[in-house]
This record gives sequence, structure tokens and C-alpha cells, in this order.
Amino acid sequence: MRLWGIHQWERMQPPLEIAAESGDTEAMYYLGEANRLLSRGLSQAALDWYYQAAQHGEPYAMLRLFDGGACELGDVCPENGDDWPQEALELTLPKAEAGDPKAMAALYNIYYYVEEPDEEEALKWLYRAAETGNANAMNWLGELARNEGDAFELNTKKLEAAEMWFRRAAEVGYAPGMNNLASVLNHLDQPEEAWEWITKASEAGHMYGRGWLAACNIAPNESGRELCRGAPEPNPAEGWAIFLAIHEEVPGTSSENALRAYRDSLTPEQRAEGERMKDEWLGLEPPLSYFPEKFGP
Repeated sequence: MRLWGIHQWERMQPPLEIAAESGDTEAMYYLGEANRLLSRGLSQAALDWYYQAAQHGEPYAMLRLFDGGACELGDVCPENGDDWPQEALELTLPKAEAGDPKAMAALYNIYYYVEEPDEEEALKWLYRAAETGNANAMNWLGELARNEGDAFELNTKKLEAAEMWFRRAAEVGYAPGMNNLASVLNHLDQPEEAWEWITKASEAGHMYGRGWLAACNIAPNESGRELCRGAPEPNPAEGWAIFLAIHEEVPGTSSENALRAYRDSLTPEQRAEGERMKDEWLGLEPPLSYFPEKFGP
């Protein structure tokens, strides 16, 4: 799951296969996700893993099978019919009614997939999940509030509604909630508290929170750097150290681009000092993650 968090879809498969072969349903589902994302669609390997997970009652695997047309195109159907979303609903609703917060949150998606989508029922279960302490549901409700109507038009009413839910998620330690709360507070012209939460997001391992710490230490006054307004006095060497550590922990195009983009903003002496400071930012717990959604794009 650490590898899932940094989009290492190939490297995550061998250990997950061990868990899946031992009967771990979530491992089966995430193997389906890894193969789907690598092949950019419902490959045979993804279908096989989703089907195994679905047979063990994993509702998101059932929705993935429906998205890929598994029943119509490949005759991979539920035992009792041909409707994967309905199967997901029938298996998940009793768990939600019994008080399972994860099942409650899953119903939000399921009710949009059934033959007659029910937005009101979907939202009811998402609220219930949040009220039982599901931080992902809290964060989700914040995103819905922020994006209501025109997602590109932010106004105080939408931001304040989103802030309430993001704050609840952040205060129970959910890193995406911290990151989102920082952004909303910045838009509400509260830069000091916004910076407090972006720092906490970094400490919780959020990749974007850590990246903001680095960028605001090197070039806080660049266009689009409003979130740096509440940051302390910049320390370019420390910013460079953070970017170097990110690149070592999560190597890839994104970290390479960051190093290339910021290199000329520092003197050779500052870069050298950053090299010496890099180890202070390595091996931190929890590890860095993009915190991808279980049932994401």
C-alpha cells in the first residue's frame, strides 16, 4: 500500500499477490486497480482480479466490472443475474445498516451506478459515514461543497461550507483533509493558519504538502505562490534539500522536473548546503504519498 500511494503499480503487485492468494479481498481489488491503470483499461488480468474480489463481496470491484462491460462483453456476470451495481447494493446495504462506515461511504458511489440513480440516498449515506468518523467521507463532503455548481467559481459561501468538512477530516489526522483545508483557508485570506495546515500535511506524508514546503523555501514570490504568504522566512538550501529527498524517496518525472525548474533559483553554495541537509528529510514516517482514492479515476 506504500507503493500504491506513490503510483508504483508494477512494484506493488508481487507482495499483493501473496496476500491475495491467502484470501485478502482488498489485495485482490488493488491488483485489479494496478493492472487497470497500467493497461489504461480493463485488461484480462485486471478483470480476473476484480472478479475474484467481487466474489468475496468487494463492491468497488463490482463497479469496475460494470464500467468495463465485463458482463456484456465477457460474460463475467454475478451469480444471480447480470447487474453488478445491483449486486453491490444488495451486499453493501445490510453492512451499512449494521453500522459499517466503509460500507456507508461505498453506497455513495453505488447509488449513482444502479439502474435508477438516487442522489439523495447517495448523499444520505455519505453524511452518515462522515458522522460515524469516516475521514474520507468528511473530505469528500468538503470537495462536494467546494465544487458545488461551477467548480471553477469559488465564493465565500462555498469555501466556508467546504472548510467545515475539511477541518473535521484534518483534525482527525487525515492528510488530504489537511491539504484541502490549507487551500481553502488561503482562499479565505487566512494565510497563517493555511501554512500551519500545509506544514501538518507535510508531516502526515502528503506529497503536495511536502512540495509546498520546498517551493516556498526557494521561490515564495513566484506567480501562483499565494499559499506561501503565511510561510516563515525562506531558506533556499532547506527547500533544495526537501526536493532532493522527495526525488530520492519518490523518483520520477515530477521530482525531476522540480529539480530542473528550481535549480537556477539557488546559488551553487545553497545547492551544496541542501545536499548536506538532504538526509534530514529522508526516512520520515509516515512515508510520502499522493493518497489516491480507493475508487478513483
